[in-house]
Amino acid sequence: MWYLCFFFHRLLDYRKAEVESLAQLFCSEQELHDLQWRLPLHHHQDSPFHFVNLPSEEVATKIANRSILVKGMYELWGEGGSYEELEESIQNYPDERKLPYLESDSTFKINVDTFGKVLGLQEQTQRIKGFHYIPFKGRVNLRNPEHKFWLMETDNYGANNGLPPIVERRIFFGREIGGADRKLLPTYELKSRTYLGPTAMDAEIAFLMANQALATPGKLVYDPFVGTGSILIAAAHYGAMTMGADIDIRVVRDGKGPDCNVWSNFKQYGLPMPIALLRADNNLPPWRSGLKEVFDAIICDPPYGVRAGGRKSGGRKLLKGVVGPCTVPDDKRTGHIPSTGAYTLVECVHDLLDLAARMLVMGGRLVFFYPVLREDENAETHFPEHPCFKLIASSEQILSSRYSRVLLTMVKTSQYTEEVAEAARIKHLDFKENHLNWLEDGNLHSAVFSPADAQLNGAGDAKATKEQKPKYRGKYV
Repeated sequence: MWYLCFFFHRLLDYRKAEVESLAQLFCSEQELHDLQWRLPLHHHQDSPFHFVNLPSEEVATKIANRSILVKGMYELWGEGGSYEELEESIQNYPDERKLPYLESDSTFKINVDTFGKVLGLQEQTQRIKGFHYIPFKGRVNLRNPEHKFWLMETDNYGANNGLPPIVERRIFFGREIGGADRKLLPTYELKSRTYLGPTAMDAEIAFLMANQALATPGKLVYDPFVGTGSILIAAAHYGAMTMGADIDIRVVRDGKGPDCNVWSNFKQYGLPMPIALLRADNNLPPWRSGLKEVFDAIICDPPYGVRAGGRKSGGRKLLKGVVGPCTVPDDKRTGHIPSTGAYTLVECVHDLLDLAARMLVMGGRLVFFYPVLREDENAETHFPEHPCFKLIASSEQILSSRYSRVLLTMVKTSQYTEEVAEAARIKHLDFKENHLNWLEDGNLHSAVFSPADAQLNGAGDAKATKEQKPKYRGKYV
């Protein structure tokens, strides 16, 4: 059945990917194959309104209630370009679908929402009174109604307000069947978090990553760059068992004290504690040889050198071969902080894919961020590949005019073998040679923070060279 999906107008690339991932949690394979999207009449592809074909109202409700970006999911009773068309559409909607929600022993409420315009309270009241032709027999309950109905209206506005252009006015009326929990993000927002680091993941993005990874009770989720645990907190909220690692022992062991560390973040929200937090190096993983297929999902935000650079075990002299490895004496191990050296994203991504190919179960998901320069928006973007994985979603988040990050969601589709590892190494070398030169030796940091062209700094040319505000901001929202 087709349902109207009203998205929050932000993170546009993430919206469909999240719904499709959640559908995999609640749908059978055949039902998942039948999932379809279509746009309302005259709507831009970035419109917050989309129609989605789902197998049942129960599935649609589960998806909407768990989603972060679905503002509401509705059984559409009618739509039109005017209120006359809307009335005709509602009148033509089958009575057997409407009458169960209009009975005298029920309670209801009609809400008004808009996109691209604002309606005053008096205008909203007039529109609600206009539904006299719907035979509501129940009582109005504004606090806790059994059935919520929504009138949603857009307008034919110009393209200079930063919103996706709409050619023609469109009005929708439907019964709400589910929507995102609006208390979730304020509960987990970073400003109230006990322990924070400079690269702590925003709560909204962390929950989206957990949804992409299909975090559910009974699954084991691993973050090899755990930091202060923001991503694992989102996975634990959905009932998943969690485990993390970080190369900085001070982060995972000490934090800022006994009551301000990664563990206290989980305690703050009453979440199950991680199974373990390890001091481990993604370049030299601690797993014994032969250990495979342990994790159901790996979710992470690798260090790509903009706010924090990657590190791997071994000081500069050791990595250059000037000195050999040494063993720390037992009496000096307490409080010892191992030496580390620079760890480029090129190497980091290869190690991450190899780790995931070996340690994920079949069908397990790898979800991670990958940076992209935006110097040439028309250039084709190439993402890392591995023989064990299939890329199922790539969602871009634009961070500035110079660079963005893309959330990649990969599914493990084949077994890990030594032959596969060698094929992956060759593929990585080819990918590095052709597409990743800009990621070597801090080039991304230089590209993001280098000063603008000197010619643009002249006062006389400031107005002439100043970019005009884009008519439609697109993915910037």
